Formats: sequence, structure tokens, C-alpha cells
Amino acid sequence: MKLSSDKLKNVALAAHGGAGKTSLAEALIFNSGATNRLGRVEEGNTVMDYTEEEQRRNASLSSAFFQYEWKKHIISLIDTPGDKNFFSDTKTCMPAADATIIIVDACSGSDIRTEQSALFAETNTIPVIGFINKVDHERADFRQAFQSAVNTLNPKPILTQIPIGEKEHFKGMVDLITLKAFEFKEGQAIPIDIPPDMVDEVENERAELIENIAEADDDLLESYLEGDDIGEKELFRALKNGIKGRQFMPVLCGSATANIGITLLADFIVDALPSPCDRSVFPSMDGEDIAFDVNAPFAGYVFKTIVDPYAGRLSVIKIVSGSLGKDGSFYNSTKETKERFSQLLYLSGKEQKPIDYAEAGAIVAVAKLKETFTGATLCDENKKVRLAPTAPIASVISFAVEAAKKGDEDKVFSCLTRLQEEDPSLGLDRVAETKEILLNGMGMVHVEATIEKLKRKFNLEVVIKPPKVPYRETVRKRVRVQGKHKKQTGGHGQYGDCWIVLEPQKSGDGFEFIDAIVGGVIPKTYIPAVEKGIVESSSKGVLAGFPCVDFKVTLDYGSFHAVDSSEMAFKMAGSIAFKKACQESGGVLLEPIMNVAVIVPDDFTGDVMGDLNSRRGRVLGMESEGKYQVINAHVPMAEILTYAPDLNSMTGGRGTFTRLFSHYDEVPNDISKKVLEKIAAEQ
Repeated sequence: MKLSSDKLKNVALAAHGGAGKTSLAEALIFNSGATNRLGRVEEGNTVMDYTEEEQRRNASLSSAFFQYEWKKHIISLIDTPGDKNFFSDTKTCMPAADATIIIVDACSGSDIRTEQSALFAETNTIPVIGFINKVDHERADFRQAFQSAVNTLNPKPILTQIPIGEKEHFKGMVDLITLKAFEFKEGQAIPIDIPPDMVDEVENERAELIENIAEADDDLLESYLEGDDIGEKELFRALKNGIKGRQFMPVLCGSATANIGITLLADFIVDALPSPCDRSVFPSMDGEDIAFDVNAPFAGYVFKTIVDPYAGRLSVIKIVSGSLGKDGSFYNSTKETKERFSQLLYLSGKEQKPIDYAEAGAIVAVAKLKETFTGATLCDENKKVRLAPTAPIASVISFAVEAAKKGDEDKVFSCLTRLQEEDPSLGLDRVAETKEILLNGMGMVHVEATIEKLKRKFNLEVVIKPPKVPYRETVRKRVRVQGKHKKQTGGHGQYGDCWIVLEPQKSGDGFEFIDAIVGGVIPKTYIPAVEKGIVESSSKGVLAGFPCVDFKVTLDYGSFHAVDSSEMAFKMAGSIAFKKACQESGGVLLEPIMNVAVIVPDDFTGDVMGDLNSRRGRVLGMESEGKYQVINAHVPMAEILTYAPDLNSMTGGRGTFTRLFSHYDEVPNDISKKVLEKIAAEQ
């Protein structure tokens, strides 16, 4: 298979979970002859959902790829996940497409992930078409589904097909551009006359279609206003230009599982959707965007990584300019290193097939690159460029992870790091204060699926639990104390004596040590030892063993012994002085405060703000973002450990949020008392 640009269509399938993206991909592939059976999600036999986790859950957990042939074109499908737990993959894979099909469920209409899919396409300036699926379902309502798309999606959806029948009576559709009607038998379109009872509806809908298209085409608008007859070719030319310019979203219809309307969609993909040649530029970080040009030096964007414990790391690349042969080398400008590859591949589900050549616009894969990960730019070493990467959606839930079996502790972090290469929406942290490994994900299902992958790919079993909150401690008032370490054990003894002033500093000022010794009451060689003893002791505060922060120590007096004094003795004296000072100063517990941005429809703002207040949150303000409101607030970390499922329940899945660490703040006395009692009980 030769992947040449002018005969290539890179198409992403995107929508809310359950709308039928994978079923649509299976029908397109089956009709092309690339497979000999129509895979079904519920039976776990699709070519796109091929991992054990996907087959067990009957849902896409990661984007899958397949190239098939239709009307002498190569169609490269990207089947993206629709579940919010894995939706970050949809965002990061979208830039590789040159067109997107937004699938709308005829039963439920446009949903939150449908809207976000359209928004991702808009952000990347990718042309879109709509496909109303499941028109044969018993709860289908084609008109209501289309209206929901009109109300929520951009660019403006316009009908290019209307169904013949609906629910159990759905058997075909009328094409409003060609004014031809089709019914379907075993996936094949059979021309029929337009049903008499639909003639008036077809005339009205076609007139509206012409009017919608004419708004985006001056020549067509002039002909329309003058009352001229508008031919099929003229209308289709204007339609193609309008799709390319994102002036509207043509909407088709059908049923993927019944294989109705899919061949007409396949024709529309070839005839109407843009090829990579029609894409103007790919965004660059160097100020000059990269233009599509087969003859230019090679540049490619790694938008997906697939990790296999046996085959190694597979890097999926969108070739932005130039071309690649079956082997060779390129420059990784992200890591500033050269990489070699020995085989060029294209992807068909779980299979990888070798090819000899691919040029700008193609989606290909190479194996076992050493330093290349998702988001990297690969290019010609003589023409270095850096393409703009797409950031994953921020994680919203965290769990502490530890090995289930003794001896596997060292494998946990390294194996999770491997999975993070494949799924950049996974967050991974080591928390010094709590000595925990934190796994951050998009939701509970995301974390569970990651744990299943650890078991399948690396034979590593782990357990998860809620993370400990990384509290800190500080001091409340200024005190002056003595720290004295004196020990006699026969021969040389140990003697260190120091006086320190401990006082609080402003939040974020950290630790400051001041040497105010005069007259040599403590020799200069021992003063750093006093500071070291204080620093080591401050790593475990006196309240609950959390690090003590934001304080100043002034060393102003002491004494020494000519024989028994040593650095170790003064280090012990500094430690004793610090602990005594903390007890006399009255310690304060500090908690991490998160910057939280909650994005919800208008209807839920009151409930969400009330809930944030109940979590000791402080609402900072609210701003509009399209059809949504963004509520910004400061909320204690301890209060939002389980916020993701709570927000989902509160908003019916229509709310999302992001969280970032902001600062530390004092824990209220009543809460502090409960926290300290709980920690004491655990210890």
C-alpha cells in the first residue's frame, strides 16, 4: 500500500460514549472488504477495540487506527474514545486528522462529549461532518437529535440526507443534493423512487439546504437570489468548499449496526472531505507554521504512543511535510537527539503492516525509538523545526499505589512510567512528605483500567487507596530556647550548647538561618552543624511529623568544651533546641489549597457553588465560556479527593473540572484537632 497524499483521507470519528463510533468504523471497514465480518462491540469481536480491557468493558479506551481502500482512495480512520475517563486521547489524537465525523446518537442527541469533540476540531481548524446514528433504534428521534446538534455544535449543522422511515421502519434515506432515494439490503444501496408522502418534505429541505450552502458561496447566492436552477455539480462544489472552510457541518444519517447508509457515507468521505493536500499549515513553536509540502524536508508529529511489553514502544506519526522511506533516520528536535528506524508501518487495528514509502499527510508508525514520546517532533536534521504539541486534559482524581506482593515495590513506578508513555493523561508523582506514589487519572474507570493493564502487560499487581494529604507544619510565635547536648561515656565526652531564637515567617518565605554569634562563644566550625541539626529536625515537625516550613532561626549564644565538643554534639544541640522551640511556640498545621476551575452549564452553577462552599471552598469568581460557566475557587485538597464522582453525580455528567496546587494555608482549629487525632490513631 502506497500512502500518497492526493489519494488519502485521514478521518477521526468522535462523539459521546455509546454513540456508535466503533460500530461505524467496523461497518466502513467491512463494506470495503478489508474484513470478512461486521464486528460488534457487544460481542467483543471488533478490529478496533482489540485489547482485553476494551473487550471486557465493551468500550473504546484508546484511539485505534485502520487504513482501508474505497474508490481508489486510502481512508485512514482514527476511532477515538468517548468515555470521559479516556477522552484526553481524543484531544491529543485530533490534530492528526484532516477531517472529523461527529457522531450524534439518534436516541439521546448531542451530549457533553459530542460538544467537546466539535470544540477540539474547532481548536485545530479541522473540517467536520455529522452523522446521526441509530436511526433504527426503538427510541430514535431523528428530528430531535438534529435539533440538539443545531443547538450545541459548531459550525452550523445542515441536513444533506433525511431518513425514509424511522425506528423499526427505517430502511434508507433521500440524498438532498442528488435528489435520489435509496433503500438498503445487506449493506448495499438500492436506488428507489422518492416515497410520495416525502415529496413535499424533500422539496422544502432541499430549498433550505441550498439556502444554507449559498450563504457560504457568493456565486451560488447570486444564482439563488435570481431564481436560477442550481445543478447538482454546482451545489456539490459549493458544499465541498464550505466543508473545507468550516462554514457548516453537513449531516448524514444511518445505522452502523444495521449497515444502513454506510456506503453513502463512505462515498461522501471520498467525494467531499478534504485530503491532507487541502490542509494549509500545522502549528509550530518556532513562529513559522509548517506548510503541507511533499517536496519539503521531512517533519512529523508523534501524536500517539502504543506500549507493548514484547514489541516495545510504537510511535504513531502524522507526516506533516516531506516523506519517509522504509527505513532511515530523523532528528528528534524535542529531545535534541537522532533516532533510527528499521521499518515503516501502517496500522490496521492490532496489526502492523510494513510499507516502503509514505509522504506528507500520511499516518504511519515506527517501532523502538529510544527517546521519542507522544508530543515529540521528528524532522530532517538539516531543517530543524518544533511542531506545537497538544496538551492532554488535566487529571481529576488521585490514588496512592503500592505493590500487592513483597519484592515488587521497585517495579511499581517504572511500570507506571511505561504506561504513562502510552497514556499522557496519566499523572505520576512521588510525594516526599507522605512517601507515596500517586497515580492521577481522569476518573475511577481510568485508574481501574490502568491497573488492569499493569497486570496484563507487566504481570504486576497493585493495590490503591486514597492518598494521604501532604500537610505541613509551621510555628505560631517568637521564642528563645536553649539546646544542650552533654554526654560523658569515659574518655572523650560529647558537649554542645546553643541558644536560638525561633520565629515565624510569611507563607512561602521558607527557612532562614542567621548566625549572630559574637565573641567566639561557639567556634565557627560548629555553627554549620547547628544549622544542619535544625534542618534535619524540621523535616519531621513536633505536631504530627510533617515538614516544618516558613520559619527563621537566629543562633545568638552558646558554649563549648575544648575537648568534648564536636560537630556531632552541636548538631544534636541544634536538633534539641529546635524541637523545644516548636513545642513552646505552638505549632500550626498547614494544608494544601487547590486552584479549582469547574466548568458547568448555567443550570448547575448554584448547586456547584453551594457544594464548593460546603467543602470549605472560597469562590473567587465566575466567567462565561461559550455555553458554559467557569467557576474558579480555592478549595482544600482534603475536601476534593473524591470530587470527580461527586461532580459527575451533581451535574449528570455534564460538569468537568481542573485542579492545580495553589498554596498552603492554616487548617482551622476544629479540623486540625480531628486530623491530628486521626494521625495519632493510625500511628
